[in-house]
Amino acid sequence: MTLLTAVESAAAVRAGTITAVDATRAALARIEGGSRLGAFQLVRAEKALAEAAEVDARADRSTLLLAGVPIAIKDNIPVAGEPMRDGSAATSSAPQGADHEIVLRLRAAGAIVVGITRVPELCVFGTTDSVYGTTRNPWNEARTPGGSSGGSAAAVASGQVPVAHGNDGMGSVRIPAANCGLFGIKPGSGLVPQDIGVDAWLGMSENGPLATTVADAALLLSVMAGRPELATPAEPSQPLRIAIAAGEPSPLVSLDAEWRRGLTETADALRAAGHNVSEVTFPYDPNPAPLLARWFAGTATDAETLDTATLERRVRVHARLGRLARRAGLVTDAPVDRLRARVHAFFADYDLLLTPTLAQPGPLAENWHERGWWANIVSNIRYAPYPSTWNLLGWPAASIPAGWHATAQVPLAVQIVAEPRPDGAGEALILSLATHLERLRPWPRVAPGFAD
Repeated sequence: MTLLTAVESAAAVRAGTITAVDATRAALARIEGGSRLGAFQLVRAEKALAEAAEVDARADRSTLLLAGVPIAIKDNIPVAGEPMRDGSAATSSAPQGADHEIVLRLRAAGAIVVGITRVPELCVFGTTDSVYGTTRNPWNEARTPGGSSGGSAAAVASGQVPVAHGNDGMGSVRIPAANCGLFGIKPGSGLVPQDIGVDAWLGMSENGPLATTVADAALLLSVMAGRPELATPAEPSQPLRIAIAAGEPSPLVSLDAEWRRGLTETADALRAAGHNVSEVTFPYDPNPAPLLARWFAGTATDAETLDTATLERRVRVHARLGRLARRAGLVTDAPVDRLRARVHAFFADYDLLLTPTLAQPGPLAENWHERGWWANIVSNIRYAPYPSTWNLLGWPAASIPAGWHATAQVPLAVQIVAEPRPDGAGEALILSLATHLERLRPWPRVAPGFAD
């Protein structure tokens, strides 16, 4: 069966050209063929086919936005009847009693949950390997797809499913999107239901889509958010004021020349298309403590009910630091509010900000869960420092492909950021510019060798 986008697949099922069972069988065959990538924690083959048959029998099938679309769900939100392991041997293998609100919305729109995708333990780090196995980047199987939504990204970039659910607490949608040549968007606070872990890492983590096209991501986001108007983004009707910030967020970071080139070429294309593009210095917070304290503390909270002796060494250290941060009173709102005020003032002159999504190519895939905390933290900070500011502030941000890193043999990407606006208007603006960029600088939908 031809590899269809989610938009195409849903339209075909609604029209009766194909059935939901056809689409599901095709996805299951692709999942089996791509099993070496380690994208899936669990495949729901029989259940998915039964649920697809139910969609085919629905009287309202012609109205379903995601009619029969095969979708993968990240292994840190509940899917009824399936275990939620969160990448950890310390979690329960008991089936979940009910679907997460996001899963309910996707099913109500006609989507078929074909499987649950792998994550690093408790979704802490930016590579996806654990006691359950290693997930690999379809573009270069020696390298990581990123994390923590690495299984979802690998599944989409290899065409196993057209779209997947992810979530993003420090870049966990945008990092794997960048590594795997996908479009992924983290919505701003309040647009999409959270309910991730205990407290969504003190509110920093958001559910969002990973897709091969902007239209597919917009469709999935519209269902997650209950905002149908987000499903059909249009290109900007007038020139936008776009800030281009290539500067590093930290002295510990060095921007790879190829990742800088991806941003420069994207800026040149937007300038040639008539947008008002300015190179700027962005006011990153020089003090990482507010962000790190929340990252550590969120992990500590998620680990509180688990047997810490069975956690990976790197995660035990991370959680211990979180407990110390809370006791030291480092998790406070004042520094975040001050940063938000500075960034709000910066955006008075711009509609959107573009940065690199990553500073370096994603590292090699192997054995990060067996290494110590320091090796993991240094790798994460050096290669993926750009996304996390927007989790701290709760602002919408997306990653979009921006070329090819010929040395590392992986895609490049840029990050698009908007100030939050009422009713998802910030996300709509990001989707609008992304739609324009997709036309100006199109990218391959899936990795070579997986298209057929």
